[in-house]
Amino acid sequence: MSSPLRVFAMLFRIRHSLHYRYDRPVFFEPLTLRLTPRQDSSQRLLHHNLEVEAPPSGLSSGLDADGNASQVVWFDDLRDRLDLIVTMEVETLLDNPFDWIITDPAVASLPARYDDATALSLSPFLAQDPVDPAVATWAAELAAGVGQTTAPFLMALADGIHHGFHHVGRPDGDPMQPAETLAGRSGACRDTAILYVAACRSQGLAARFVSGYSMHHPPEVTEQELHAWAEVYLPGAGWRAYDPSLGLAVAAGHVALASAPDHRRAAPVSGSYRGTGVGSTMDYRVALQAVSR
Repeated sequence: MSSPLRVFAMLFRIRHSLHYRYDRPVFFEPLTLRLTPRQDSSQRLLHHNLEVEAPPSGLSSGLDADGNASQVVWFDDLRDRLDLIVTMEVETLLDNPFDWIITDPAVASLPARYDDATALSLSPFLAQDPVDPAVATWAAELAAGVGQTTAPFLMALADGIHHGFHHVGRPDGDPMQPAETLAGRSGACRDTAILYVAACRSQGLAARFVSGYSMHHPPEVTEQELHAWAEVYLPGAGWRAYDPSLGLAVAAGHVALASAPDHRRAAPVSGSYRGTGVGSTMDYRVALQAVSR
């Protein structure tokens, strides 16, 4: 008789606060908040509480266009500050990140080719425009080095970025362009995640950007912060995650908040305000505890 399947789990307790300040009162357009961890076969949300101070005029919950849990908040007054405080408990369940097979031979080798129906569903995550030639050439060389085989390519790509790049902490700003990150062999986690996505797309693989949290503490980061990595779609395996800044196939040590074709649609807060010439600041704190279960 076979032994019962052992499921390795981690319990995350997370407190994420964001504080916005303005020189004078402004009017907020409706804001979209993606601060609710997703629920799937790899993680389970046990507790979630969102505080908006001062309370908004209204709040609704739903799924955004990319299937992420989100809240939309709106206001009917002027204010010079906004505080968002989220507390959550999440159980992560993925023990072995390699317990899968690719069921389509046309995706198991590179460049990958999805069947027409799958490609239609995945079109937002495939290359819409030609990938920068430098990134495409680099990815092709990596693919050739592993015999044009998809699974080894995904790990070689993550490992190559982890060991071959200088990883920096850069709390503000959009990701750099993939070619810029590649040329400088340097970047923050969101830069290397975007590079990973572009390299995969250049080989015909559907890939997306993921934001969330990790129990692993990169040496370039002095305190906990929002983290970024990538996911790749493999028939038979589904979406599988890789963290190029850490050189990992993602397992129970990560909590995913949101995923999307680009970083803007996976941002924890999206929106704007009305106020000409108003200066603003944003400060955030992430406190995270992770224990084995």
